[in-house]
Amino acid sequence: MNSLLKLYEECRLCPRMCGADRRKTKGACGEGTGIRAARAALHFWEEPCLSDSGGSGAIFFSGCTLRCCYCQNYMISQSGLGREISEDRLYEIMLELQDKGAQNIDLITATQFIPSLIPVLERARPELHIPIVYNCGGYERAETLRLLEGYVDIYLPDLKYHSSEVSGRYSAAPDYFPYAKEAIKEMIRQCGKPVFDEKGRLQKGVIIRHMVLPGQKEDSIRLLEWIRDELPKGGFLISLMSQYTPFFRAKEHPEIDRRLTSYEYDRVLKAALSMGIDLGYMQERSSAREEYTPLFDLEGL
Repeated sequence: MNSLLKLYEECRLCPRMCGADRRKTKGACGEGTGIRAARAALHFWEEPCLSDSGGSGAIFFSGCTLRCCYCQNYMISQSGLGREISEDRLYEIMLELQDKGAQNIDLITATQFIPSLIPVLERARPELHIPIVYNCGGYERAETLRLLEGYVDIYLPDLKYHSSEVSGRYSAAPDYFPYAKEAIKEMIRQCGKPVFDEKGRLQKGVIIRHMVLPGQKEDSIRLLEWIRDELPKGGFLISLMSQYTPFFRAKEHPEIDRRLTSYEYDRVLKAALSMGIDLGYMQERSSAREEYTPLFDLEGL
C-alpha cells in the first residue's frame, strides 16, 4: 500500500489544512481520495516554450484549493465535474499523451491528489522522455511541494495577489500571499534556472504567471516589487497575462465584472519594465476570449 495515502487521513496538503479524513468525506478542495479529472488532451494555449507545436499533454484534475469567484474552469474546480480514474489509468494517460506528440505532461491543479500522484510519476518516469509540468494556483504549502522534488521538471504557478483583503474577497484565501511567496521560493530551489532545448522548449525551471485583474493594477505592481526584491534574478521566467474574462460569480463583484482595459495592463507592464524585470511572456488583449477555455467533456480519460 502507498504509505503516502495516510496523508489523506487528516488532510494538511494545502494551506486550508482542513484536517478532513478524505477516506470518509470530502476535504476543503471538494475531493475525496479517488483521483478525478475532467480532460486529458493536447492543449495549445500555454506559454510558447511549453506548447509551441506539439502542445502540452494537459490533464485537468477536479477540485481546487482556491475558491476564485472568476474561475474560468469553475465547472471542474468548484462544480464537481469529473470522472474518477485509477492510478493505472493515469499512468496510461501520461504515456498516451506522450505518444500523441505532447511536449510535456501538464498536471493542472493536482495538489489535492499528490499522495496518489507520486507513485504514478515514479512508475512513469523511466518511460517519459518529456518534462513534467506542475501547473497550479500558487496557493501551496512548501512542505507539500517538497514531496514532489525530483518528480517535477517545470513549475507553472500563478502569483495572483499581494493584498490579503483582495485575495480574501475574490478567492476566499486571505492568507494567499504568505503561502504563495514561500511556495514559489521552494519551486525555484527545486528547479533552478530555466533550461531550454535546442528548439527553445523549456525543459526545467519555473514560470511565474500573473494575471492582471480589473481595478487591481496597484496590487499587481506590489507583486512585481516583491519579485524584484526577493527572487533571484535570472532564476525564473515571468508571464504577465491580460486574459481576464468575467466568468462564474464575477458578477457578484461589479468592479471585476468586466474585461481588463489596455490602460490597466499597460500600466503594470510599464512598471515591470521600469523595475528592470525581464518579462518572459506578455499577452495581447485579444487573448481574453471565452473560446480559449477548454471543453471539459472527459476527453482522453
